[in-house]
Amino acid sequence: MDQAKKQEFEALIAYEIEKTQKIIEDFKQISQPVAPDNAIGRVSRMDAINNKAVADAGLRQAEDKLKKLNYALSKIDSEEFGICRRCGGDIPLGRLALMPQSLFCVKCAK
Repeated sequence: MDQAKKQEFEALIAYEIEKTQKIIEDFKQISQPVAPDNAIGRVSRMDAINNKAVADAGLRQAEDKLKKLNYALSKIDSEEFGICRRCGGDIPLGRLALMPQSLFCVKCAK
């Protein structure tokens, strides 16, 4: 991969990191504990608990994505970037454009 493409991907990864950090902050706000003394009714309370569980799952996924994006950014200047960890082949540029944190090519990711 040439230097211009690497710079393009570096900017893309930085943008994705910024976007993911905002998502994480939103999920942290949503996933606040549901107070037991809150008189919202039994059904509404169960709904609030369910919504918190969904937000917690989203938070975990966003934090995992952020970790992978930071790793990809740290490897952007190495020869490992854009190379599949399993087969050693090139990861298609389209896949890297959509998922810059990808460590595997499409075939190996299955």
